[in-house]
Amino acid sequence: MTTVLLVIHLMVALALIVTVLLQRSEGGALGIGGGGGGMMSGRGAANLLTRTTAYLAAVFFATSITLAILAKTNKAPTSILDTLSPTKAIEKSDSKPALPKLPGSRPAAPTSPSVPASK
Repeated sequence: MTTVLLVIHLMVALALIVTVLLQRSEGGALGIGGGGGGMMSGRGAANLLTRTTAYLAAVFFATSITLAILAKTNKAPTSILDTLSPTKAIEKSDSKPALPKLPGSRPAAPTSPSVPASK
């Protein structure tokens, strides 16, 4: 449900961007439809684009609010660590696991109980 609504929301957002850019520019140079000529008269195209923009804006707000409500109702916190399954079982052994060597580090000098470690 959420995925379908999200796809509809994205399509409405793209259509809204296109209809806003098609409208006649009144001061800035952002409008694509600012030139003369076309299928409809200037006034008819302006009315159609204004109505289309209003309808798309209403649908955009409705889908935004619905998506917000759906996100709020999904209260169960999920973690990526919960979804991962371990690939190997950790074997129990008496020896300590070997630590990875860091680049540029020297191996530690072996110490014996009779020789004190230098500071």
